[in-house]
Amino acid sequence: MKNPLLRGVSLSVAALILSASAQAADVHSLRGAAPLDSDSLQPSTARWERDRAPIQRDYTQQPPLIPHSIEGYTVNMKFNKCMTCHSWATYQRAKATKISQTHFADRNGNDLADVSARRYFCTQCHVPQKDAQPLVENTFEPVIGSR
Repeated sequence: MKNPLLRGVSLSVAALILSASAQAADVHSLRGAAPLDSDSLQPSTARWERDRAPIQRDYTQQPPLIPHSIEGYTVNMKFNKCMTCHSWATYQRAKATKISQTHFADRNGNDLADVSARRYFCTQCHVPQKDAQPLVENTFEPVIGSR
């Protein structure tokens, strides 16, 4: 390389690549050596909470947590098991929280007769609460007044 600027850039890029790969070697997965398709990804000591009252939120606009197991629930383009209990037609009989009115608006704020496609897949935002030890240390404290 005859151009000193090109040589300098090339050396800098090479140094960054070597540095990044050295740092990547220090990163360890929380799942350990278990492959992604392994059954050991579920914490063995964790247990699902039984149905209970809604779980208190930790910050403003936090989607509500699911206070029960959803293992085996089908949520696909043709069927949403969550709606069996949480739809406006069934929530009282099931003694469940009804789906929020906000789930019936499109991205432009227009009201819809059915759940919006962008709000249909519940577990995009809502997750079940589990009695498990944190995977990493957490010192989160909710802001006072946000509960």
